[in-house]
Amino acid sequence: METGITPLPPVADVALPWDRTLDDPVATLADARRRFGDTFVVDGPRHPTLFLFSPAGVRSFYALPEAEASKGVADWMMLTRKLPDELFSGRRTFPAELFGREDVAAYLAQLRAAISVAFDELGDAGEVDLFAFTRRLGHRMGLACWAGEVPSRAARFDALVAAFDALDGSDAFVHPEEMARVAAAGKREERAALAVVEDLLVESIRARDAAPPQDDLFARIVGRWDGEPEPDRSVGIARDVVLVHLGSMSNLFAATGWMLAQLATHPDVLARVRAGEDGLLERCALESTRLGQRSIMLRAVLAPTTVRDEHAAYSVPVGAQIATLLPLTNTTAMPGLAGYDPDRWVRRRLRDDALLPARELVTTFGHGAHTCPAQPFSLAAMCLSAESLFTAYDVSARFTDVQPLPVQIGGVARAAAPCVVEYRRR
Repeated sequence: METGITPLPPVADVALPWDRTLDDPVATLADARRRFGDTFVVDGPRHPTLFLFSPAGVRSFYALPEAEASKGVADWMMLTRKLPDELFSGRRTFPAELFGREDVAAYLAQLRAAISVAFDELGDAGEVDLFAFTRRLGHRMGLACWAGEVPSRAARFDALVAAFDALDGSDAFVHPEEMARVAAAGKREERAALAVVEDLLVESIRARDAAPPQDDLFARIVGRWDGEPEPDRSVGIARDVVLVHLGSMSNLFAATGWMLAQLATHPDVLARVRAGEDGLLERCALESTRLGQRSIMLRAVLAPTTVRDEHAAYSVPVGAQIATLLPLTNTTAMPGLAGYDPDRWVRRRLRDDALLPARELVTTFGHGAHTCPAQPFSLAAMCLSAESLFTAYDVSARFTDVQPLPVQIGGVARAAAPCVVEYRRR
């Protein structure tokens, strides 16, 4: 078999879920790891992928220069299985640029406003699926932050949510089994949803043009298109907003859902949260994110590169991919990681991280140059959402635990089944 990887590790007789439908791609790769060891290759019609799971292999994976083995390009290649190519053309605003300290303070103010509207929707008592609640909350907050949409219960918000959910680029890794159908249809549904979002956001742009100047993120996005003729200006602004919003929605709402679900099923921890134990909410956020990780970390090889494990240095050619898979290391890197225990964290580090064979084996928001720039905001948003919900309401879980959606490979897991709670205002 010619992969160009030398020396060639064992080649696993499995496929990735974009090339063959898999009921549970994480379980498939876990089985391949058991059979072939911590370093193996999965060949495919587009790229051979070198998987690394050992301490030295994962450490070497994170140390690869972005110019040689790019996470950004690999992410783009994954997302374009779902998103129309034109969404990425000519963008002037990107999610990674938007998480300075002042931005985060503004976002949290919008989150508080979004929570207030969400609680109005909930009313005094009822039942709600926690992941549906956090997804809707995430849409409301995000559209307020970078689309100028004041949090509300208006029909316009529901129209935006429906269109964004149809367009959602995270389906590329949440539902990889659907990507062949998306490709066969020429992304027709996605382009229709993008057109709906653009039409709605153009209304916002026109309203902003007619209003007195404002100093917010939406104004910054609008300003980056000053001087462009119409309709290029309005389409460019709208697509910048779409890309930022989809990027923000890819994981935050799911991580918050995991946090709420874990607290709802661990009343002892919830009691400590309500008692105001210092730092506990952030520890809960980190622990839930660790357990909820379903991420495949991919690097697209752009220049010949070398990656190492304990046994060899592997030359990897242009066109290949290098990968690791967080759910297979986050819970097995040392004994005791399989269960939920927020007290394993001290600030933002594992209490016993010195016992890890490599600290890169456990990941919540990435390592080194690939640490998520939104980590401070994400943790603050998760904590604020949880604190607000459990302060305002008593909840009773109608489920026993939260399990990841089996078909998903990438991002923070969506729940395999509804995580419904009964709530009553305190």
